[in-house]
Amino acid sequence: METGIHNTSEIGRLKKVMLHRPGKELENLMPEYLERLLFDDIPYLKEAQREHDAFADCLRGQGVEVVYLTDLVAESLTGPEVRQELIRQYLAEADVSDARTRESLAEYFDALPDKEMVSAMMAGVRKSQLRTGQARLGDYVSATEDGYPFAVDPLPNLYFTRDPFATIGTGVSIHRMHTVTRNRETLFGKFIFEHHPVYRHAPRWYDRGETSSLEGGDILVLSPQVLAVGISQRTEEDSIDALAETVLTQSKTFRKLLAFNIPKSRSFMHLDTVFTMVDYDKFTVHPNILQQITVFVMELDENHKMKIRQEDGRLEDILKEHLELDHVTLIPCGQGSEIDAAREQWSDGSNTLAIAPGEVVVYSRNYVTNRSLEEAGVRIHTIPSAELSRGRGGPRCMSMPLWREDP
Repeated sequence: METGIHNTSEIGRLKKVMLHRPGKELENLMPEYLERLLFDDIPYLKEAQREHDAFADCLRGQGVEVVYLTDLVAESLTGPEVRQELIRQYLAEADVSDARTRESLAEYFDALPDKEMVSAMMAGVRKSQLRTGQARLGDYVSATEDGYPFAVDPLPNLYFTRDPFATIGTGVSIHRMHTVTRNRETLFGKFIFEHHPVYRHAPRWYDRGETSSLEGGDILVLSPQVLAVGISQRTEEDSIDALAETVLTQSKTFRKLLAFNIPKSRSFMHLDTVFTMVDYDKFTVHPNILQQITVFVMELDENHKMKIRQEDGRLEDILKEHLELDHVTLIPCGQGSEIDAAREQWSDGSNTLAIAPGEVVVYSRNYVTNRSLEEAGVRIHTIPSAELSRGRGGPRCMSMPLWREDP
């Protein structure tokens, strides 16, 4: 078993990965509150779990060790005081203003074994779950007066484990998310990287206490020397400044950060919906960025001061220059067809997970893009995705590499 963190590329053979199997948080999605929870639809949990298990089995079949977020958090509760601190911080960040409800929630969590408690925190808590045989009349009245059924909102985006934190080299960035809905997810990463016996010593490149947002879908480890980050709808310039400063000064290998300026819209949510790396010289791409893109090259000068220069050009040329490649193949989602690209980009056709150079996991439904990958010489492993794709994320979004071999 690999211990610690080692992630110096997007394509090095994947040895260990963290997933989150969808749980009851999906059954706490309601049509009235989808927008605030960043969902467009409600996946059917039983089928989503079956598809997710197929994803995990696909990875195991290729020699990848799969670990789960819930287990890592439970293993991080190394003593009663750590457990109580998680409950305290969780309730503080859940914005529970009513003292009686906060007390009831603390009792509810305290009565559960570690793993069940973590799962319950992820699922959210319905007000009806806090009614016990000893409940007071106020517990019933408060549940109906404001019409809102939750004491604590669910965290349905958790199965996209790529975003709350990112592994970069031997270290980790724990993120401040763009939305309140997702920011609570990063609390679990905090406890893993402060208390888990295997991961608590990892260097910290960025922390959730920062004031500007940074999300893992915007971070691509292109090589042991080059990190790419998207300036996006959900990742701000100040965050990239801070990340570049720590990674370039403290990591052992990274020498350059490429900040890609991408459109600030939901369809270009993160950099990994714009392009992903599938081989040393092959990338899947959103067809709308094939013409021109702006990148800011961030490096340290001889005095270890940050210097930034702007480059405008074709993505292909920018990647060739900074990855020192003679040739780059861009594989557009939907084979460039306006209709096929729009449909398959909606279900994350360009959001692939490389498990080795030239070998990727993809959604079966994106068959046009998948055919392009195969024609380019990329080996594909398809997984079912009728329900998982309703959350608007692909195989890369659903996986957090903990250990990759060097490319």
